[in-house]
Amino acid sequence: MPINSFEDYPMTWKPTISREDRPIYQALAKRLECDIMEGLLVPGTKLPPQRELADYLDLNVSTVSKAFKVCELKGLLSATVGSGTFVSYDALSNAYLLDEVKPGHLIEMGATLPDNASFEPLLHQLKNMLQETDYEKWFGYGRTGESFWQKDAAIKLMKRGGFETTVERILFANGGQNAIAATLASLCQPGDRIGADQHTYPGLKTAAAMLSVQIVPIKSENGEMSPAAFEDACKHDNIKGIYLIPDFHNPTACSMSVENRKMIAAIAKKHDQFIIEDATYHLHNEKPLPAIASFAPEQVIYIASLSKSIAPGLRLAYVAVPSPFKEPISRALYNLNITVSPLLAELAARTIISNQFEGMIAGHRKQTIRRNQVVNRYLAGYACLGAETSIFRWLLLPGKITGAGFEALAAEQGVQVYAAERFVVGKSSPERAVRVSICAPETMEELERGLRILERLLKNLA
Repeated sequence: MPINSFEDYPMTWKPTISREDRPIYQALAKRLECDIMEGLLVPGTKLPPQRELADYLDLNVSTVSKAFKVCELKGLLSATVGSGTFVSYDALSNAYLLDEVKPGHLIEMGATLPDNASFEPLLHQLKNMLQETDYEKWFGYGRTGESFWQKDAAIKLMKRGGFETTVERILFANGGQNAIAATLASLCQPGDRIGADQHTYPGLKTAAAMLSVQIVPIKSENGEMSPAAFEDACKHDNIKGIYLIPDFHNPTACSMSVENRKMIAAIAKKHDQFIIEDATYHLHNEKPLPAIASFAPEQVIYIASLSKSIAPGLRLAYVAVPSPFKEPISRALYNLNITVSPLLAELAARTIISNQFEGMIAGHRKQTIRRNQVVNRYLAGYACLGAETSIFRWLLLPGKITGAGFEALAAEQGVQVYAAERFVVGKSSPERAVRVSICAPETMEELERGLRILERLLKNLA
């Protein structure tokens, strides 16, 4: 029997479970998950202390602890020593941002896509490849030894993005998301913890959830991960590493200063933390800043994806891996992929080695600057963060509307944007903001139509 009477006792959660369901901790975990998904427990709710809940349910504390741990590994709960256990703000977020079918009735300003200026040069390069007499080799399995020269292309691309490395460290992946998943799978065990910004790339969240890796939110200062907060997480949150997007951070569009990069690198070396540096947007800088990997090459897994700088359909990323991590990450990539597409790897390498990619990047940058000028004209009266070469912006909302509320309102009026709730990590409170992708609309006219709708909605909120 419970020790205390709970008849009039205030508790944020008073679940009922059947004693016939076994094991009981799984039944309790299922009840907790259902109550979260059905909205009975809203994000940010602090759950009762485990001893209190165990007394209420007449269970052992260990049973409640195991149930909480099951839900924590699913990303539904966030626990902090000394503060308690909370329903995660991202428990209900839809982390899969790219719809299976492009919504025909909406102006797409949600997914981060580059413009299509690079497609025609890629087509010409591809046609030339397929006219070669030995074209059949592009349709077989690729072998690492046969693609050694392609690693020179990886070195060249990374140097252009602010990081110099050697061919011995290069691995190939089927895109940045694939590289992130392989890195987590090889360097983390279920239940391990890694740090990330309070709002982060949803692909990290889905990969971590799939592998039962917990993401710990690390506080920011002036739009950058706080080195002090990172060091505190190293000491007290039992993290194994961190994930960062130093340039044009997704979703907030902020970039990290060189001084902060040096401090983050120094802390990682001091506490023997690995860093996953997502360089997806490095090439959007006309003069790239030095990568974090430049200051801690033995700690950083550096991922240079081609999806946002050349074309998403290439599905290729180059990964520079420190020697201690190379074998496990290589095995993980093999188990996930066996190999990358020889056709796409060759196409990307030729595009880079021939310097065609410089023209493509310059074309993308010119188009992005033009589009940002239009954005600035329509949203001049609002806090819309992001540089002139950023392919998305972070729009801070006036009034009291939430990001999720504005996303729904915009969709009703025919525009797709993505709310801060989709990007938030753990117990962090989401900003009242939305991410606006400015290169996703196919034409400038479509971009302007979308901006006019957003401007009208914002005026109504003010």
